[in-house]
Amino acid sequence: MNIDTTGSNQVSLCNFKQIKSMETYDTVVAALNGLREKGYTLDFNIAFDKLQCVQNNECLNPAEFEIVEVHRFEGNTNPDDEDVVYAVSSHDGKLKGVVTSAFGMYADPIDTEMIRKLTMHIK
Repeated sequence: MNIDTTGSNQVSLCNFKQIKSMETYDTVVAALNGLREKGYTLDFNIAFDKLQCVQNNECLNPAEFEIVEVHRFEGNTNPDDEDVVYAVSSHDGKLKGVVTSAFGMYADPIDTEMIRKLTMHIK
């Protein structure tokens, strides 16, 4: 970011990447279908300290992927029904897919670094 230090209090935003607004979805299924249409075609599972691709068994450590979109769904009657859908992409762009993660009593045990990576994107 370029900040004008001449005292005019104007900030130039020309160096920021344009952030694409995320589409909102009403259901987990709608989110998964919408993300597939955007090219996130692989399915990943959280395997304690990495993401494992269902289709080809390739694994991504937290440092090897970015979370591109996050869609959170809360249970209407039961907080344990919460679910989050993540659109993820490997840094090289060769692997693009989705991860769903249940929270509450249905959550699987995962590594602390993976928890940090996933929860930093939930608002």
